[in-house]
Amino acid sequence: MKPLLCTVFINPNAALDLNLQQWDMLIRQARAANVLARLGFLLQDAGLWGKIPVKPLLHLESALVYFGRFYSSLQREIGYVHDALSVANVPLVLLKGSAYIMAVNAAAKGRTFSDVDILVPEDKLLEVEWALINAGWITSTLDPYDQKYYRQWMHEIPPLRHLDRQTSIDVHHNILPKTTEFCPDAALLLANCVKIDGQDSWVLATEDRVLHSATHLFHEGEFGQGFRDLSDLDLLLREFSGEGDFWEKLLQRAEALKQQVPLFYALRYTRKILQTPVPERILDAAGRQAGKKINTPLMDALFLRALMPDHASCNDRWTGLARWLLYVRSHWLRMPVHLMVSHLLRKSLRRVLGKEPH
Repeated sequence: MKPLLCTVFINPNAALDLNLQQWDMLIRQARAANVLARLGFLLQDAGLWGKIPVKPLLHLESALVYFGRFYSSLQREIGYVHDALSVANVPLVLLKGSAYIMAVNAAAKGRTFSDVDILVPEDKLLEVEWALINAGWITSTLDPYDQKYYRQWMHEIPPLRHLDRQTSIDVHHNILPKTTEFCPDAALLLANCVKIDGQDSWVLATEDRVLHSATHLFHEGEFGQGFRDLSDLDLLLREFSGEGDFWEKLLQRAEALKQQVPLFYALRYTRKILQTPVPERILDAAGRQAGKKINTPLMDALFLRALMPDHASCNDRWTGLARWLLYVRSHWLRMPVHLMVSHLLRKSLRRVLGKEPH
């Protein structure tokens, strides 16, 4: 049985049949998945706002007010980042949530997050980091091992936090760590960027935005916001599929960027969980591209649990194990075995000692 949140995301009119107890559960699931504001927009767009009972409506209205303030703050923060990068003569290329909002994608509605993510050429990392430091951002990662972990193996430098505003920025030079065999050529991503209308900032091309979202979700090992990220993919695919040759270009870009496996999972699980209208021929073609690198029955058992809203009402007895196995899988994909074992042992020790892990 699908969680209430999935049911309403698929068919907003299903909310009309909910009693107050079910509304309470729907709000709790949406809040846990960090999609409460998105749920509000969904119900508004479906013309149901005036039919929502008073008590759940208060929660939805509050979420929309919060999103409005978040949106205004984000606009200002991106302006500060742009000014800092201008000093380094590096264009501002936005990723993930910031990109959706500034490009006015459907996935922008109700999308909140903690960090501004940007993509810069790897040979400009030092200049960009110093420009941000001079503008008031400092590293929040002081442990020498963590510094080595990010700078030697990962696809980003350690996160930076602004001294005054306490805002965070993640500076990426790729979308996957250097240590993974699936790491794409970042130059292909940067060469295909598109300028946002009326702004001096850039985002990944439409196909690359989908692929980055898929890569982020299906290579990561944390699924607290997995349902939100799956909803991002659903909205992006619905929006971009209106472009005549989108599906073919998406398959071609997945091949060029070595992201065939995450694309197949993105198409499969958005369709299974949120009924995204992915053409059968495209799903079949994506499966052929991914080839022997996938084990569909096993991954169904894992992802169909892990991608549910992160709320107790959406779990079964195997959900915890599924998320733990995917967590281990993410490290196996990210780095060679000898690095993975050492890294996970270190993380376990840090957790026992009460230190914050990666």
